[in-house]
Amino acid sequence: MRARAAALLCILCIGLIIAPAIAANDERYGYITVDSVQIQLQNDTALVDVHYSVDEGTRLIFFLLGKQDLKNKLLKILNYDDAQIQHIDLSEAQLVVDGAAYSYGDGIYWYPSHQFNVIIPKLTVESPQVVRNYTNTNLFPDGMGYFSTLPVNSTGAQVPLSASPSEIVSSPPE
Repeated sequence: MRARAAALLCILCIGLIIAPAIAANDERYGYITVDSVQIQLQNDTALVDVHYSVDEGTRLIFFLLGKQDLKNKLLKILNYDDAQIQHIDLSEAQLVVDGAAYSYGDGIYWYPSHQFNVIIPKLTVESPQVVRNYTNTNLFPDGMGYFSTLPVNSTGAQVPLSASPSEIVSSPPE
C-alpha cells in the first residue's frame, strides 16, 4: 500500500513539473510572454522596444534578486548579439543594437532578415520611409532597404551625407 502511495506521489510530482512545459505557448520563454516588438531603424542602428508580461510569482524574485535573469532571457528571445539594454522593467524594455543594418554609403542601408527565438504576436519594423507589420512570426523575412533622412539645403534640395558644408548652406538660385 505504501509503495502505491509513493508511486502515485512521484507521478503527481512529475506531472506538476512537466505540465507547465507542455502548456507553454510559442510566445513564451520561461516566465516571459512576449506581446509585441517594435524596431525603429535609424541609420545602421536598431532601436528595439519589446512589450511583455512576466508570471506573477517572479515579481518577488525580481524585487529580491534583481533583473539580471530577465535581461538574459530578453536578449535570448530577441537574438541580437550586441544589444545594449537602455531600460527594463516588468512589462517593457528598450534596447539599442548598433550595427544592425549594413551601410552602403551615401545614406543607403540594408536591414537583413532576422530570426527571433519565440513567436512575436505583433512585430513592427519601421524605417524612415516605410513601416512593415507582421503578426505571429518569429522571423523578419527578406530584409529591408532604406535611406537615412538627408539634410536639406536652403534651396529645398536634399544634400548627400558626403556633401561639403558649402553645398548644405548654398544660396538659392537667382
